[in-house]
Amino acid sequence: MRTRNHLFTIFFIAILSFGQAQNTPEFFTRTDSFLKTHVRDGRVAYKDIKADSSDLNALLEMAQNTSVSKEKASEYQAFWINVYNLAVIKGVVENYPLKQPLDVPGFFDKTDYTAGGTSITLNDIENKLLRANFPKEPRFHFVLVCAGLGCPPIINEAYTPDKLEAQLERQTIAALNNPAFIQVNKNKVKISQIFEWYKGDFEKGGSVTDFINKYKTEKLPEKARLSYYPYDWTLNEVE
Repeated sequence: MRTRNHLFTIFFIAILSFGQAQNTPEFFTRTDSFLKTHVRDGRVAYKDIKADSSDLNALLEMAQNTSVSKEKASEYQAFWINVYNLAVIKGVVENYPLKQPLDVPGFFDKTDYTAGGTSITLNDIENKLLRANFPKEPRFHFVLVCAGLGCPPIINEAYTPDKLEAQLERQTIAALNNPAFIQVNKNKVKISQIFEWYKGDFEKGGSVTDFINKYKTEKLPEKARLSYYPYDWTLNEVE
């Protein structure tokens, strides 16, 4: 009898794990559909989502018990990037209307979300689950979108395991070739405060200038003098 019960338990756990694994492709598919509906030109239609949050809530409910392993790096990273961006949207919608995410106390470090079977904040996702586990991947900073115009723009598609490398590369190139993001005036170059806040992430393979020039078509001058322009926290809302 104990053997039968033991086998039943193993079978139940296997079925549960299989169900969680099967949730992942559906999560990516439904996230893709949601973003295609509500993201335009790097901005989010928060007003529309506020009017009907059912799809967003369903996605975050699906993410609650979806299991991903960092051993499958592309799936793990894609899942948490999407969860971060969806949770940011959720945080804005719950407090909408507002002018910027920082108007909400604890928006990034106090508000908890449940995903992957754990309770976490936005900062936890960025710093503990992504940056800490993959310290050699600075391109996260160009796909995690903080709801401010100072962030690189959100895209109207889900990040997926099979396309993640291309998506990370594309968004990094897009940001570093955007004259508003990297502002060049001869030898004077103003760059986002992202490079100040996370300087160590960009210096692992050289200097910040080296990192930028790796992706920038028109390279920065060798003697470029870098400074940081103020971060624009204005809400990235569809106009």
